[in-house]
Amino acid sequence: MLADDLGVYYNRGREQERLSQGSGRLELARTQEIILRYLPPSPATVLDIGGGAGVYALWLARAGYTVHLMDLIPLHIEQASLAAAAQPDHPLASARVGNALQLDFPDACAGGVLLLGPLYHLTERGDRLQALREAYRVLKPSGLLFAATISRFASFLDGLMRGYLADAHFAELAAQDLIDGQHRNPSQQPGYFTTAYFHYPTEIQQEVTDAGFQHEATLVIEGPAGFMPDFNRFWDDAMLRRRLLEFLRTIERDPAIIGATGHLMTVGRKR
Repeated sequence: MLADDLGVYYNRGREQERLSQGSGRLELARTQEIILRYLPPSPATVLDIGGGAGVYALWLARAGYTVHLMDLIPLHIEQASLAAAAQPDHPLASARVGNALQLDFPDACAGGVLLLGPLYHLTERGDRLQALREAYRVLKPSGLLFAATISRFASFLDGLMRGYLADAHFAELAAQDLIDGQHRNPSQQPGYFTTAYFHYPTEIQQEVTDAGFQHEATLVIEGPAGFMPDFNRFWDDAMLRRRLLEFLRTIERDPAIIGATGHLMTVGRKR
């Protein structure tokens, strides 16, 4: 079921542009890099489940993949469909409203499944396992899962680096995140996100394994760089951007720092 505050948050329409500004650009670049590192070359069928306004789905379609997009928010599907119309030579195979807990796709139909949003909006472990098992069902043997999660430490690090911890309300949210990963923003304060679950790195590894997958990797996406107050200075300088990406590749799976990130990417393979 879609939480009311989740609908309010995403119906503001900001998701379409989020990955094209600020540290969202790093999240986009690193996510694309990791996907291409593991995903079989096109042509292949990819299901982008909970894919928002279709940023990754449209990118993969341009790369020659057959891509089906599904999202809970009708506005996101409208935005993605309009964007797809602007690349008629690389259309989406489909774009529909749907739920990660019950996929309207046949068994063993895809070479890859993206779950880049659903797992951090499913606050109960049983629901997360259901979404992962549905992904497992629709994958072909040896097919690949790409599951994004938010780090348990994301609010604390964001608040520390950007000054949000000075706000007592934010500090309360961040403290609760550290206790049980259950992130709530009942006052819908802009910039403080919405109903979500924040994972420990080892926790998502266990969930993926419990759903039947062979765990391939859990990787830092942005690392501490995603919280830098002067991020734009690094990203807009080509040399500093290359240096930043090189360091992130070096530390991306180091257990000593893997939780110090906004997002993690877990790759699983269907047995």
